[in-house]
Amino acid sequence: MIGYHAVIRRSGEIEFGRHFDDGGAHVIGHNFRSVGICLVGGVDAAGEPENNFTAEQFESLRALIDMLQRAYPNATALGHRDLSPDIDGDGLVSEAEWLKDCPCFDVRDWL
Repeated sequence: MIGYHAVIRRSGEIEFGRHFDDGGAHVIGHNFRSVGICLVGGVDAAGEPENNFTAEQFESLRALIDMLQRAYPNATALGHRDLSPDIDGDGLVSEAEWLKDCPCFDVRDWL
């Protein structure tokens, strides 16, 4: 079974994996209190992180987040990288502390 609750294909099609009430396997330490959404893409031809998602993916992501925020009104939408540990203990997770670059854009700014 896939570790994510939803995968958004390049076409914008949403494929569902785990049930939203079931813990995922997408980010260590947060799987049982989060919903994991994966966007296909996010790397360039050399395998480096890149925000190369399609307009259709962003449209589907917006609709999915809107639905989830109605179901879980106290939830906060974040990227995987935002759940990296605060290694230097300054209260912020800086780019140097990211364990992963995904989703290759700032979710809070995008919202």
